[in-house]
Amino acid sequence: MKLASRKGNSGNTIDSPSRSLSRVRKAQKKVEGREMAGRLGFLTLWGEARTVGAGHSMLGPGARFEEEEMTAPQLSHLNAAGEVHMVEVGDRPATARQATAEGFISMEAATLALVLEGRAPKGDVLAVARVAAIQAAKRTWELIPLCHPIALSGVSVQLESAADGSGLHLTATARTTGPTGVEMEALTAVQVGLLTLYDMLKSADPAMTIGPVRLLAKSGGRGGEWQRHG
Repeated sequence: MKLASRKGNSGNTIDSPSRSLSRVRKAQKKVEGREMAGRLGFLTLWGEARTVGAGHSMLGPGARFEEEEMTAPQLSHLNAAGEVHMVEVGDRPATARQATAEGFISMEAATLALVLEGRAPKGDVLAVARVAAIQAAKRTWELIPLCHPIALSGVSVQLESAADGSGLHLTATARTTGPTGVEMEALTAVQVGLLTLYDMLKSADPAMTIGPVRLLAKSGGRGGEWQRHG
């Protein structure tokens, strides 16, 4: 038995439950259809824009579409199968290479005074940290799994007070003539040098903070010159 529409007290027509449900479903389908049309329209526009290419207008006079290159960065330590491997550098020419890195360790003013005045409990803090940094650069390949053993031709380390007096600033430069760079050697030297400073001063100031540590410059090889700005 069908339920017919009837009128309420206000005179408005009241639909049967089945008719109301039918209308709701039709409205939902209209909304879904509009959403799908919008998506397809966007995808079509994107595809046409990719085909037209950079510098061609699709949106009328004065409009311009610049095609953006969407190339993912390549990780040299992954092979075609996505497996970790050591990069082959035997076919690369030996060139002069150099890298410089820096790092900071912040500390209390009283702790810095101990270092600069030679009163630290463990002795000559700066000399030990300098030797530790050089030793670390030479042994980088034993600490970082995919680094190559590199015959370093030189490592220089500078230690000084930070410009704002908040601690110490360590700079390390590594050099070699070979088929691969020495960025990791310079960075490892800085890290271990700063850790050595922490070890020698932690009894006086356990709240010391290391960082930032960063590469400043590198040269040589296929990448050529690079320098940090700012």
